Amino acid sequence: GEELVYVVEGAFEYQLDGRPPVIVKAGEVLFIPAGTPHAVKNVGSGDAAELATYLVEKGKTLLVPGK
Repeated sequence: GEELVYVVEGAFEYQLDGRPPVIVKAGEVLFIPAGTPHAVKNVGSGDAAELATYLVEKGKTLLVPGK
């Protein structure tokens, strides 16, 4: 499903499949389209936290972990 990420604290670097990395800082939002493979890492100097909301069709898989 689609993912809407709000960064609560710190800064994250998101790598969405086929796109350049993007840094999202506290107070900013990132939209991740359905089916887009992605990875994230903390790139700030301290703790980081995000709040993610997933929009998934009822009965569909929410998450498929990568290797």
